[in-house]
Amino acid sequence: MTLPLLITAKFFAIVWHMQPKMNDKLFLKDPEQSDIGKNIFRKSIKLMKEIGFESFTFKKLADEIKSTEATIYRYFENKHRLLNYVVSWYWHWLDYQVIFQTNNLTHPEEKLKRVINILTWQIDGELADDQEIDLEDMHQIIIRDASKVFLTKHVAEDNTDQFFKPYKSLCERISNIMKEYNPDYPYTKSLSSTMVESAHFQDFFMENLPALTDFEDNGKLTDIRDYLTSLVFSALNQHKNQLN
Repeated sequence: MTLPLLITAKFFAIVWHMQPKMNDKLFLKDPEQSDIGKNIFRKSIKLMKEIGFESFTFKKLADEIKSTEATIYRYFENKHRLLNYVVSWYWHWLDYQVIFQTNNLTHPEEKLKRVINILTWQIDGELADDQEIDLEDMHQIIIRDASKVFLTKHVAEDNTDQFFKPYKSLCERISNIMKEYNPDYPYTKSLSSTMVESAHFQDFFMENLPALTDFEDNGKLTDIRDYLTSLVFSALNQHKNQLN
């Protein structure tokens, strides 16, 4: 991505309306190139969130957009590819947020705290302003269904086609910030992916399987933010202390 280094968060809201470059193997016809394609993408988010991916079908989506299944199949080969498109879009969005919101920060500790805030953006809500797409609905899909895009028999083939590149880019970017904070910490890739997954799984567990969290009684996203802060800095600082 080639963009000016000095850029404000406010300007970012304008920049984001320029769609991220999606992997063209995820679709048969680019949905962002037509009104019906855009409608398919946006209404699929709403429907997946309402009824869940398991119950989601192209027939139900066709009814939602008042069109035909054949029209949807011209854009996406199957519902799994459509889910992967939705999930990839979200990872692109988070990655852009990390890029622009940490760009002018100089201290890696401050950057990591900002990343944690981004991963729990619903607390502040401001990142969802002025968006054509319902990011809260998309977030609900992420916490319920994101892992389904790679927990498949054909994960190796999909990986070869670089379907997971947006997710890898996000984790690598966070990993690099961790290396800034503690260059001697040997597990930054593992910690960065654990951090991203924990932000979403703990949210899901808190709402659906509270016994798997420490937030079962009136749990809030602020608790998850505090947990992520403890998780990341405890790991990074402990290894730093051991070396000293």
